[in-house]
Amino acid sequence: MHDPRVLLDPATEAVRRLSRRGYALDLAALEKLLAGRNSVTRRADEARAEARQSAAAVRQTARAGGDTSALRERARELKAGIQELETAARQAGADLHNFLLEVPNLPDERLPDGDSDAFAAEIRTWGTPPAFDFTPADHVELGERLGLLDFARGTRLAGPRFAVLRGLGARLERALASFLLQLHTDRHGYTEFSVPALVSRAAMTGTGQLPKFAQDLFRTGVADRELYLIPTGEVPLTNLHAGETLPAESLPLAYTAHTPCFRSEAGSYGRDTRGLIRMHQFSKVELVRFADPEKADEELETMLGHAEACLRELGLAHRVVRLAAGDTGFAAEHTYDLEVWLPGQQQYREISSVSNCGTFQARRAGIRTKSRDGRRGMPATLNGSGLPIGRTIVALLEQHQQADGSVRMPEALVPHLGFRTITAAGAAS
Repeated sequence: MHDPRVLLDPATEAVRRLSRRGYALDLAALEKLLAGRNSVTRRADEARAEARQSAAAVRQTARAGGDTSALRERARELKAGIQELETAARQAGADLHNFLLEVPNLPDERLPDGDSDAFAAEIRTWGTPPAFDFTPADHVELGERLGLLDFARGTRLAGPRFAVLRGLGARLERALASFLLQLHTDRHGYTEFSVPALVSRAAMTGTGQLPKFAQDLFRTGVADRELYLIPTGEVPLTNLHAGETLPAESLPLAYTAHTPCFRSEAGSYGRDTRGLIRMHQFSKVELVRFADPEKADEELETMLGHAEACLRELGLAHRVVRLAAGDTGFAAEHTYDLEVWLPGQQQYREISSVSNCGTFQARRAGIRTKSRDGRRGMPATLNGSGLPIGRTIVALLEQHQQADGSVRMPEALVPHLGFRTITAAGAAS
């Protein structure tokens, strides 16, 4: 969420910057809403001041033995007027707030123009996509042949875009989560959390999923309780500090969690319907950082390095791209994507996004900072995938497949797995 005064400041160039991501900011409407809220708030303040003066006049006249009937009538009128003005002020504040909730973050000027991944700017590559002397299989064929994946039973249980992992596949899922959490906590200094997979509307609003992306969320409830299944661990991890004031000297804070994630994938029907790429339910190790806004760029590069380290440890060829302005997420001002090479598709596909949201989420969630000398502010929030388990399994199966149909596991995973190669259906060595 933005400070409306910042959006209205010509120096911000909000209209031009937001147009780069396809959003038309109605400055006239925003100015009218802000002026309306300020006007009714001022009138309410003036009425309260007059009411205080009226009450003092009643007391003074009564002590002097004078007639207070007219003064008391005026006090009653002022009280009724204040109630009306306070109601109007709340409505005006809500109207402005609701307008601002729909305005996306301002994109970083370094982002290229464009509205899709076709316009992303490649920053660097790591590793060489594997060359095979045989026709490589995709992860669906490999997973079903080796007895790791069962899409038919996943569909039978819950419908399309669900899968069952069995045997060594389930073991691989568990090992990856353990490996990634250990990497981020022991080497990168993140604090691990176990967080709810169901959160409130306020939490979803704080990180920017609501109100704009309601169609992408799974909503549930019991009796009068409304709850949402989290689409990413970013939601509960960021909202851990909703409504709090953090000591500025405690920053940066680095949090991680392994959570289930639930997405309706509204608007994506027909895309990636085969396999694990785009599921309604998957698990992910999430990274979240709270930082001094002036150091947010540096923190973004740090977090990007942490996500890259996962892929390097797993021996997965990948590249880093900077997303175009029109393809950057609603709450983000700057996003890098990590794209891993998939031999089954003969292309790079996104496996992680790492974003700097500036103070956008902190303002929505009411997260503040205060330094020892009394200076107040808001932290920048950053988030990234480190990594999604399903897509990492896809990359491992496809990049590390062998001519004999087996799949070799990277050495970094062996201590967590207990084997080095998946040799046949249900077998390992």
